[in-house]
Amino acid sequence: MANEEGELQPIIVKKIKKGGGHHGGAWKVAYADFVTAMMAFFLLLWLLNVTTDEQKNAISNYFDPTAAKVSESTSGAGGVLGGLSVAPQGAMVTTIQSITSPTPAGSAVNNSSAQKSSTDNATEHKSQKQKAIEEAKKEFEEAEKKRLEEAKKELEKAINESPDLKELKENLIIEITPEGLRIQVIDKEKKPMFATGSARMFPKTQQLLQLVGEIIVKQPNHISIRGHTDSVPYGSGAKYTNWELSADRANSSRRVLVDGGFPQPRVHDVMGKADTEPLFPDEPERAGNRRISILLLKEELTNPEYSKKLEEKAQEIIAKQAPPTQLPIEENQAPTPDAIDNEGQTQQQAPSPFIPKIGTFKRSQGAVEFP
Repeated sequence: MANEEGELQPIIVKKIKKGGGHHGGAWKVAYADFVTAMMAFFLLLWLLNVTTDEQKNAISNYFDPTAAKVSESTSGAGGVLGGLSVAPQGAMVTTIQSITSPTPAGSAVNNSSAQKSSTDNATEHKSQKQKAIEEAKKEFEEAEKKRLEEAKKELEKAINESPDLKELKENLIIEITPEGLRIQVIDKEKKPMFATGSARMFPKTQQLLQLVGEIIVKQPNHISIRGHTDSVPYGSGAKYTNWELSADRANSSRRVLVDGGFPQPRVHDVMGKADTEPLFPDEPERAGNRRISILLLKEELTNPEYSKKLEEKAQEIIAKQAPPTQLPIEENQAPTPDAIDNEGQTQQQAPSPFIPKIGTFKRSQGAVEFP
């Protein structure tokens, strides 16, 4: 377009760019690549976690073209990247165990059967040994229980035959527990064994403990001495409580037993239990809760050689249960001198009743030649 002066006016084209909105779909491709890479990464982490070292090595060699003995023969163009032959002679050869074990055949089957038989024998032997140990333990427990029952009867008889201690029969409780033989010297109403609130023992209590010591010293068991009190507390602010009292009374009983001839090394422990194990839980302040317990502990609880004794006894039981070894008799075996009579004739030997005849095969007369 020209103006009044005849000059041409420039033509201006205005292009409006639309703002906002999406910028195409290129970001989707990048995001898909990222997700794929992350999936591959997590698969790699999973494989590293679930595979063994041998399997990792096998996978590495599979993707390594320079790995030794990839194939004993080549096909196609040959070379490292020539591919593998379909024929068996071109199959992959490796000294590393494959990820999936092949089906065994031939001698491998025999070896597998032998291993299974060996495992079964080991399991059977273990079961037999365990049964023998249980039988040995039962035998030991029965013998020990019998000894403790005899000690209980002997102690009861000694109390009844002693004119000075017969009246204290009610102060004595003897029983068999899971831990062993428990002998309890308890207080009765108006018949205490110790001075009130003190570890000072009355003469009759000392005499009774000495008699108990004379009986239990004959047994090989270790003992545990435990002191018990009622739940009557000391006054507020007292530094001496039922814990100290029960421990002092138990230790006082230990001294009486040791002075009477009981071996000190066989005293396993001395404990003060206070009022934590009342004899009469419904009556915590009853006099019978104040007592001294002397426990003949089972050998199983104190003897460190108990397991070894069980093993030895179990071996004896297994040896007794094992059948005698039987050897086969060969038919063409040379006759013994006892089998030849005075005329030089060979007598026919009767088969041993203890050794059965195995098979019907006969020894050949000479060497056998195979074609």
